[in-house]
Amino acid sequence: MVEQIFSAPSRLRYALDFESALARALVAAGVAPANAARSIEEACDSTLFDLAEIAREAVDAGNEVIPIVERLRALAAERDASAASFVHWGATSQDVIDTVLVLQLQEAREQFDSHIFALSRMLASMVTEHASTPIIGRTWLQHASPTTFGLKAAGWLDAVIRHRERFAALWPRVLVVQFGGAVGTLAALGPRGPTVATALASELSLELPAMPWHSARDRFAEVATCMGLLIGTLGKIARDVVLLSQSEVGEAQENHADGRGRSSTMPHKRNPVTSARVLAAATRMPGLVATSLTAMVQEHERGLGGWQAEWTVIPEICVLAFAALRDTVEMLDGLAIDRGRMSLNIEATRGLVFAEALTFALAERIGRVEAAAVAKTVIADARRTGEHLRDVVMRESAIASHLNAAEIERVFDARNYLGAAESMAREVAERSRGGGA
Repeated sequence: MVEQIFSAPSRLRYALDFESALARALVAAGVAPANAARSIEEACDSTLFDLAEIAREAVDAGNEVIPIVERLRALAAERDASAASFVHWGATSQDVIDTVLVLQLQEAREQFDSHIFALSRMLASMVTEHASTPIIGRTWLQHASPTTFGLKAAGWLDAVIRHRERFAALWPRVLVVQFGGAVGTLAALGPRGPTVATALASELSLELPAMPWHSARDRFAEVATCMGLLIGTLGKIARDVVLLSQSEVGEAQENHADGRGRSSTMPHKRNPVTSARVLAAATRMPGLVATSLTAMVQEHERGLGGWQAEWTVIPEICVLAFAALRDTVEMLDGLAIDRGRMSLNIEATRGLVFAEALTFALAERIGRVEAAAVAKTVIADARRTGEHLRDVVMRESAIASHLNAAEIERVFDARNYLGAAESMAREVAERSRGGGA
């Protein structure tokens, strides 16, 4: 689980991975003897470290790496007195902390990518199945004109495809080692610094950037903003689902097996609890992303305060985004679609949603201006009498002289006013299956 990837035991494990990889890199560059690296690697055993003690000491030290390195030096010295000198050689605490977060992101990447593709597949199937299923379109939360449920879902899918593209471009920029020493010059390693950096990146299966990035925080800010964009789309999907599941609408329902969504006092309730979790996450995310963006403004070669803010914010963003992604996949997997209710709701305004279709059908015969005036008159009559707009239109002489009964019936059939909805929906579904990234 992503939560475990960003946990304290994970941070310790990756910090020790960094230190053992650095020891091997020092050997490869001819800086340290092989026996020193072996002793350091043996000492990089997380079971030999007390997380609670590290947390306590980190308060005064300023970060977790300092007590970890101190403990590692002592353990390495027990095996080889000379090995202690090569622990953390040429590195600084930020090198470890930043690289640890990169390694955590590298591990989390597979789960993010697999769930985004699962969401894509699920939505593509939904879009294809409902590409021509009529549903009322809603603007400003009011009934507008007909569309299809497939096109609504295609809107969700189209955004998800863009997120796939963003993450595909993001990972190569982010999955890079941090290694620069005190001020990013690798001065402690002399002329062998670049060689050690290259070997370290190779040991950790990360790319080597052009230079250390201690105070250039755009990589992590990009992670935060991409996660924020993703969860914004997930929130949009969840919002649509909860609106479609309202009692007065009833066009879609979450899976309510095993009592999910039950009320503590009202036995009839079927609450959209999974969507609620996604919406809660989407509500929390903007503040976290804003913190990450604010943290980009750092001082000189090493920042104060902004960098420290990232330690908890970036992991929280990732955990929150993945939870919302997982919940969205689960919610859509069990989503029940009610075609019958969709058809009934199109008729809820007694034909008024076909006013635009009527206007354009008339405009072909009498021009747009006159058609709009006639439509305005019959709409007012329908509102006043409470009749279905089709019935008012049928007896209106200004219309009957231009549209026959069959043509009027056609105007009031939602299937005849869907435009390119079906073709657009199918095109998005096909693009998703073809890669879309």
